[in-house]
Order: sequence, then structure tokens, then C-alpha cells
Amino acid sequence: MLKHIPPILTPELLKVLMEMGHGDEIVIADGNFPGAAIAQRLIRLDGHGVPEILDAVMRFLPLDSYTEKPVGLMAVVPGDPVKPTIWEDYRCILDKHEPKRPEIEYMERFAFYERAKKAYAVIATGETAIYANILLKKGVVLPEDMA
Repeated sequence: MLKHIPPILTPELLKVLMEMGHGDEIVIADGNFPGAAIAQRLIRLDGHGVPEILDAVMRFLPLDSYTEKPVGLMAVVPGDPVKPTIWEDYRCILDKHEPKRPEIEYMERFAFYERAKKAYAVIATGETAIYANILLKKGVVLPEDMA
């Protein structure tokens, strides 16, 4: 056990976050996401929701400032009446950790799946909210981030 590391960040997840380089992507997926079929590396955090994992990951993961939209969400399928209120939680978490307010890309469902197949890793959660999948593109850790 280490000090100041949120216990939700397992050794496996910390290793993956450390291995990721600039431009690599990670998906934090809801409970309906086909992670086992898609992931190159699957990390299971089934007992947790996406917001708490996102908050913990964002403490350590810089977003790519060289990309216009370093965050991706699966867009609501046309005709689906669902209005994902969880996205408001994501916006608050992102703004807390990234003061430059990162832009968000809304991707069509199958485009999101294709991008997730190329992601460095997928975190499978027990999140029950629909359209709760989020993709993060890792940026560069700057010297001032190391202090």
C-alpha cells in the first residue's frame, strides 16, 4: 500500500497508466460495454462506477493538449430518448482536474467501438448508467506536474 494513491487505482491499473505514452487512449466503460470482446488490455473494476474511477484516474493522467478533443463519449443513438445525466458529472470531474476545460467529442456508437479496439486499455466497471463510456487521450507530463 502507498500513501496518497486512491485505493480504487489497483496495481494493474497504475501499471497501465504508467505504461501509456503520449497519444495513447484508455476507455472507462459502463457495465454494458463489450470490453472483453474489444479490449487489448482489460482491467476489471466491476464494483465501481465510472465517475469515481474517472476522478481517481484524472488525478494522475494528463489529457493531450495537442488534440482538439482529448475526451470522447459515445453519442446517444438517434431516436433513443435517453438523456445521459452522467455526462454532467464527467464535465465537473474533467474541469476539476484540467483547468483548460478540455473539449469532448461525441462519437457514433460503432465509431466509439472501433476507437476502443485501438485503445491501450479498457476499464470494465459496474456502472449502470447508459451511455456512460468515456475515452481519454493521454497527454504529456510536464516538469511542473512532477513537483
